[in-house]
Amino acid sequence: MQLFASMLLLAATAQAHYRFSKLVIGGQQEAKEWTSIRQTKNYQGNQGVTDVNSADMRCFQNRPGTGTATVAAGDTLGFVALSQISHFGPVQFYMAKVPESADINTWEAAGNVWFKVAKIDARPGAGGALTSGEDTWPAYKKTSVDFVIPKNVPSGKYLVRVESIALHQASNPGGAQIYLSCAQVQVTGGGSGSPGPLVAFPGAYKSSDPGLIWSYYPVKTSYTAPGPAVWQG
Repeated sequence: MQLFASMLLLAATAQAHYRFSKLVIGGQQEAKEWTSIRQTKNYQGNQGVTDVNSADMRCFQNRPGTGTATVAAGDTLGFVALSQISHFGPVQFYMAKVPESADINTWEAAGNVWFKVAKIDARPGAGGALTSGEDTWPAYKKTSVDFVIPKNVPSGKYLVRVESIALHQASNPGGAQIYLSCAQVQVTGGGSGSPGPLVAFPGAYKSSDPGLIWSYYPVKTSYTAPGPAVWQG
């Protein structure tokens, strides 16, 4: 009986987690997982990253990439959450330009190469209170999330990183769970912008960042997601 109960608990835990393994381009989902997204270490268990000092914060990849999607600057790029974003918290999007001399399939994107392009943040509810529900977190329970590739981003090859920061167990530093993956994307029709500020993963976040800690009581009235400001390209 104890073994059966443990198995049920493990199954429930896995169900509550998720992964980003397909892109949405032009309103169409990729047919197969890991087509343009590097396979992540949670491809079976769906667990998140909890150590912000780990190299897993970069792309959480299990193996190198194999394909590259093409998206025009100014178009919408989406990520499918399998089976849904089942924990509350913000979703953020970063990009890193692949050097001309590098292979997009194996480039590690180490160092200060990442810039934030969009975020789906908290929004105050009635009376300005922030809760753990869908009224505060627009991405919560969604099956996909998306953003617009900035029109002024230079053309070229990029890693596009999505992260969902789950705050349900983040009452103390180290409790946040970060679900992330990196897509390989060729951006066409871009501009001449200079994206920034540039940050590194790991390095951009500290476990003590206010955006990685959640208090159920007293009720929060403000929230700031971790990391740099969104590049206004």
